[in-house]
Amino acid sequence: MKLKTLIVAAAMAAVAAPAFAQSFYVVQDVKTKKCTVTETKPTSTDVTVVSGDSVYKTRAEAETGMKTVKVCTTN
Repeated sequence: MKLKTLIVAAAMAAVAAPAFAQSFYVVQDVKTKKCTVTETKPTSTDVTVVSGDSVYKTRAEAETGMKTVKVCTTN
């Protein structure tokens, strides 16, 4: 019985673990050309990801990365 409970708990943890991982994106508003950091990947055409394939693990990393993106530093 204990082994069965352990297996179920491990399976639930494996499924739930990715949900706890947080990611940050550097995005640019198409109209204002202003760059910001967001926690969700944009799905609308009003905002585009300007950091390429980079997904940052912390907000601080994303803000530092935003300073290196050319379109964000020229505005």
